[in-house]
Amino acid sequence: MRHFGHLPDEVRPGLFHREPGEFTVASPARTLAVALGATLYSPATRPRLADDIVKQAGRGVVSMVLCLEDSIHDAEVTGAEENLVQQLGALAARGAESALPLLFIRVRTPEQIVDLVRRLGPTVRLLSGFVLPKFTEERGAAFLEALISAETAEATAALGGRRLFAMPVLESPELMHRETRTETLSGIGRIVDKYRDRVLALRLGVTDLCSTYALRRAPDMTAYDVQMIASVIGDVVNMLGRADGTGFTVTGPVWEYFKQHERMFKPQLRLSPFSGRAEALRTALIEHDMDGLLREIELDRANGLMGKTCIHPTHVAPVHALSVVSHEEFSDAADILEPERYGGGVLRSSYTNKMNEVKPHRAWAERTMLRAEVFGVAREDVSFVELLSASVRTA
Repeated sequence: MRHFGHLPDEVRPGLFHREPGEFTVASPARTLAVALGATLYSPATRPRLADDIVKQAGRGVVSMVLCLEDSIHDAEVTGAEENLVQQLGALAARGAESALPLLFIRVRTPEQIVDLVRRLGPTVRLLSGFVLPKFTEERGAAFLEALISAETAEATAALGGRRLFAMPVLESPELMHRETRTETLSGIGRIVDKYRDRVLALRLGVTDLCSTYALRRAPDMTAYDVQMIASVIGDVVNMLGRADGTGFTVTGPVWEYFKQHERMFKPQLRLSPFSGRAEALRTALIEHDMDGLLREIELDRANGLMGKTCIHPTHVAPVHALSVVSHEEFSDAADILEPERYGGGVLRSSYTNKMNEVKPHRAWAERTMLRAEVFGVAREDVSFVELLSASVRTA
């Protein structure tokens, strides 16, 4: 699979200086963590779940979570499990598994992991792993041990020798409470480090975090405008997302809105990038509150996050369009990483508009190049507007 692989072959060369690279479920975890991109959540109760997965893959989705937790009623769990096993079986019978997204199941309890792997049998090969809710050191240990114990000889054979990944969700009240946050994050750090080879990425459960204080951000505000949430994100990245080799990929919070709401503040999208034919796209984005989403995606990356949790298919294209490395970013990163620069120093950027300081900017350059491998590099004259327009037209 590859990002923007759903675009026609004749379209991609006009958009990319370097096209996105291909990856598989067996690719290195470092690559897959970045490749997650916009992870689309879907309730496991959907009666045509197999069809939904195929359809979304055709629209550019490369990672999905099939949810047995908060997205369904407590009374629906048993039926949702049965539906999930049946739908994944139907999906496996279709073949073409290489064209499917990375699939994860969000469970409620550790015991569900063992039970579902057993019930799926050979179909477990469609899975990339499990999403672990309300993750703390104590709860996390039970989930991760269950993941390991679920990999029986039969399951390992079905998986072709690869391991199932875990994506813990950080959303417990202890993270919101200032007096317990540091110790809670330290405990999470201990347990995910112990099982480092199993943890693909850490996900932020901002909706649950907000509920601790009865908060909910409006569609014209981002998570970073809610100071209590912004402080949690900052501390999570500070303690668990470091770029020194000890950290993990931390994904961006969910954007809850997808229909027009009454607006209090001015739109957050400037006119100039949307001139000409793209002006209609700007209007559509504003009408569906997507200008707030675009701003939040930019703030996610500025604050050290990668990818995003999505609850609506229309959110996927904006996340991916803004994940593509610009030609300017690529030029800066390439200059910084030139072998002769290893001794350090300062140089003017190729675009002659900024200073690149080699040693302080090296970690940024390395992360940018990894993103370029997965999402590609835009042509010099291509912005996120052209990338988003192409994706929207295809969908």
